[in-house]
Amino acid sequence: MEASSPSPKTQLPISTPSPNPQKLPTKRNLISSLMEATTLRSPSFKEDTYFLSNLKPSEKKSLNELKSKLSSSQSYQNPSMWNIPLLAEDEKADVILLKFLRARDFKVNEAFSMLEKSLQWRKEFKADGVVEEELGFKELEGLVAYMHGFDREGHPVCYNAYGVFKDKEMYERIFGDDEKLEKFLRWRVQVLETGIKLLHFKPGGVNSIIQVTDLKDMPKRELRVASNQILSLFQDNYPEMVARKIFINVPWYFSLLYSMFSPFLTQRTKSKFVIAKEGNVAETLYKFIRPEDVPVQYGGLSRPGDLQNGPAKPASEFTVKGGEKVNIQIEGIEAGATITWDLVVGGWDLEYSAEFIPNAQDSYTLAVEKPKKLNPSDDAIHNSFLAKEAGKLVLSVDNTTSRKRKVAAYRYVVRKYTLA
Repeated sequence: MEASSPSPKTQLPISTPSPNPQKLPTKRNLISSLMEATTLRSPSFKEDTYFLSNLKPSEKKSLNELKSKLSSSQSYQNPSMWNIPLLAEDEKADVILLKFLRARDFKVNEAFSMLEKSLQWRKEFKADGVVEEELGFKELEGLVAYMHGFDREGHPVCYNAYGVFKDKEMYERIFGDDEKLEKFLRWRVQVLETGIKLLHFKPGGVNSIIQVTDLKDMPKRELRVASNQILSLFQDNYPEMVARKIFINVPWYFSLLYSMFSPFLTQRTKSKFVIAKEGNVAETLYKFIRPEDVPVQYGGLSRPGDLQNGPAKPASEFTVKGGEKVNIQIEGIEAGATITWDLVVGGWDLEYSAEFIPNAQDSYTLAVEKPKKLNPSDDAIHNSFLAKEAGKLVLSVDNTTSRKRKVAAYRYVVRKYTLA
């Protein structure tokens, strides 16, 4: 029978600095400049709360005018989006209408035109039923575009990665002709519609998603047509559905991609951008998403299938400075208890070890995991240890040979089995 053992005590990570940490000069480049420029833009973005009391008088007037135009339109009887009747005296309808108004700077005629076109597109595309369709893209699920967890504010997170299409055979199989491209676009809409089902559509609630786009190995030339169509389709029919766009593993040619897409983007859309170059992915994602919800391939603790059993067990975050060694001590482990832990360091390229130190003075320290170098491509550590006597577990992260600061996270659970 499994029994709960008393909660072990965890000491705060103890840092040991290198006696002579080497200071190396930093180098500016195009990506750094773009990141700085984006950082300057990001604070200008403010997500709408959708409280009518927060609207300016002119914005309230625009909302009422849009409702009037929609109700007097002969094109649609009882129009709705996401099963929400747009003409109902309902706060959910107001949220949707305000999204279209916000996307067009509260210009009623432009917002109405956008809304009409979107309603027509949803009807022709049969968007309301797309989530239930079997489109046959099992090989892309959890790899190219997928919903995974939530950010720190409760927004659903959608991950996008197109690096698999650098393989020509894969590219031809998915995008080989117009029919295949249309089917892929339908699948991509399906992923987005799945995320939208998680939104509240209520004032003060979670009314948008986070998009994380991995640019590593993305074949920019081959995917230009598909990328443009996806971008155009989402901008035209899903206004204000994205709270933030995080680009990770940004390559040197990002400026070329940005210049290609920039004419299609509004200034408000650009203000949502966050850019993270290779080696800085985990640190960037941790600012918005808790480590336990970040996929392992991006420096987090979340493995495929983890979230199917409910919310992830929270992790503790810490920082490993350049030239430091950090020890995490988990004390109060009883004899016969099994301790299981996960640990991840964003960026890796350092040394890790684990040892169990018994409380008894005549006992020997046990090397649970001998010192080993961890590479940037390694996933989070997952291990367990059965304590035959009482003691403490010490996890060591050695960054003394590096000048780079790294974000890190860990979590653990202790279980003790007794006879019923």
